[in-house]
Amino acid sequence: MKLRSGWLQTAAVYRDRRMLVILFLGFVSGLPLALTLGTLSAWLATVGVDKTTIGLFALVGLPYTLKFLWSPFIDGLRVPVLGPLLGRRRSWAIVTQVALMASVLALGATEPGTQAALTAVIALTVAFFSASQDIVIDAYRVEILAGHEQGAGAAAIQIGYRIGMLVSGAGALYIADFFGWFAAFATMAALVSVGMATILLNPEPTAGRRAEAGVDPAPGVDRVQGARGAGTAGWIEAHVVAPFADFVARGDWPVILLFIVLYKFGDAVAGVMANPFYIEMEFTLSEIASVSKVFGLGATLAGAVLGGIVVVRLGVLKGLLVCGVLQMLSNLMFAVQAMVGHDIAVLALTVGIENFTGGMGTAAFVAYLSSLCTFAFTATQYALLSSLAAVGRTVLSAAGGWMADQVDWVSFFLLTTLAALPGLALLIWLIRAAGEGGTARVESDA
Repeated sequence: MKLRSGWLQTAAVYRDRRMLVILFLGFVSGLPLALTLGTLSAWLATVGVDKTTIGLFALVGLPYTLKFLWSPFIDGLRVPVLGPLLGRRRSWAIVTQVALMASVLALGATEPGTQAALTAVIALTVAFFSASQDIVIDAYRVEILAGHEQGAGAAAIQIGYRIGMLVSGAGALYIADFFGWFAAFATMAALVSVGMATILLNPEPTAGRRAEAGVDPAPGVDRVQGARGAGTAGWIEAHVVAPFADFVARGDWPVILLFIVLYKFGDAVAGVMANPFYIEMEFTLSEIASVSKVFGLGATLAGAVLGGIVVVRLGVLKGLLVCGVLQMLSNLMFAVQAMVGHDIAVLALTVGIENFTGGMGTAAFVAYLSSLCTFAFTATQYALLSSLAAVGRTVLSAAGGWMADQVDWVSFFLLTTLAALPGLALLIWLIRAAGEGGTARVESDA
């Protein structure tokens, strides 16, 4: 009884007003991604753009991978006029959101059938301002929460993000079907105002207020303060070099970076071949859509909520371990599916378990990345760490197709389960290091 009461008290963190703020910001963060990928490709197909060109449009997603390149400017430059009025984070949020709203509206006004190049340029602009908004939102989220609240914050941002993607994906297609493509994009542009209202109705994080007042927002980084000299060289030293110097000052930073790449490696390799696997198991597209997209979304959101609770209850590192083990074991359900074959009930169980544990793992992982950031360099460090995390999800997982060609499906999914072990082994090392005074800041409220 006491155990259940304790977990219920832990779950009360979601009643905090800041979690609702983060959810709304997650929503506006998720809107542009599906819009510039899935929704835009559907528009291109309907107006007769050839498949090769449609494939090249995937490159408009590059800003999401490269956002760490300009994150130091968002961390280190103040927005004229708005900066003193709203603060460092909120002023940048409003600037990127206004630009995002305008560029989404401009994208809807193009004619991709006859102006494919112009459409591509504006879509790239949308992605740039969207990635820039993500830099600010991630920094804002990290800075308004204490260390023990980062797990719940990670869950809230993920839930909002998924809802935003659903609205700009399926929702935009429904609007386009009834009212046309410009109406769909104009509606999505208008919805960016949700993020603007959220920012304007809530205060600047303490770190941002101190930065606007000229006070160092990050206690504990005195070793880099000498870099804050005048001129361009001093600015580069303070806002480009110093964030990296701060991070590598941790003795175990190489292990941390390797762990970030490998934590979701097994999950990513399995995920990249999930749809080809479903099709080979003779599931119809409707069955795949209904189970993996609709039911799977619900399971992901539920997993994210529980993952946040686990992190709050157990701490970041132990929460990562619990969620990581469950995430690894979920790949075994794919092996079961391969042995059973076409069975919709087993598919629902497979997708449900995989998405639920994946949601838990993502919530814990985002909380971990957040806990690694120093408040003086939140935007720069989080952008870099999240970009690094994408390496395992994209570059390393690209070999999944080759692996699936070499072995049967059961063996493939057993191998993806084993692929999670290196990341978990590194995590156990980090837990032991923290217990011996290593990465102690991860478990703190800083």
